[in-house]
Amino acid sequence: MSVTVELPESIEHQLEEEWGRANLSRKALEGLVIEAYRTEKLSAGQVAEALGLSVIEAEAFLKERGVELPYTLEDLEADRESLRKVLGR
Repeated sequence: MSVTVELPESIEHQLEEEWGRANLSRKALEGLVIEAYRTEKLSAGQVAEALGLSVIEAEAFLKERGVELPYTLEDLEADRESLRKVLGR
């Protein structure tokens, strides 16, 4: 699927100067998937797929951009329970 974004020319030129013409599309894609992840519309796996990264790389990508990985108290308790089972405690 292809998505087109219309920008005023002055903004387009400003962003091209900052990121380069080839990177402008990539930056738009990154912004889209970051927002979709932030609003829980995409998973880390889907972010990885969209950006051509491994899940570990996608998680690092999100962290570098200040996006917190969702980890709830329930997730912590589930992880603790899994560890108790594995460790036999």
